Amino acid sequence: MAEKKAFLLRLDPVVWDEMERLAQSELRSVNAQIEFLLRDALAQRRIKPKRTSARTPSSSSSSSSSSSSSRGNRVD
Repeated sequence: MAEKKAFLLRLDPVVWDEMERLAQSELRSVNAQIEFLLRDALAQRRIKPKRTSARTPSSSSSSSSSSSSSRGNRVD
């Protein structure tokens, strides 16, 4: 899965409370609920976000394991 962009979001406490209530009723985290609502708003405007290419598990694990093993064997 591609990495997600992290950012700070300031909300009115009343809005946060309603987001928590809605997320709980739909069995989502507040973060997932916000993303769901944002995607829904984009879809209503016929905007489809482009997906970034996700790394395959085999390619990311092989590169990280080879680099960590080479670090472990390195003598300075």
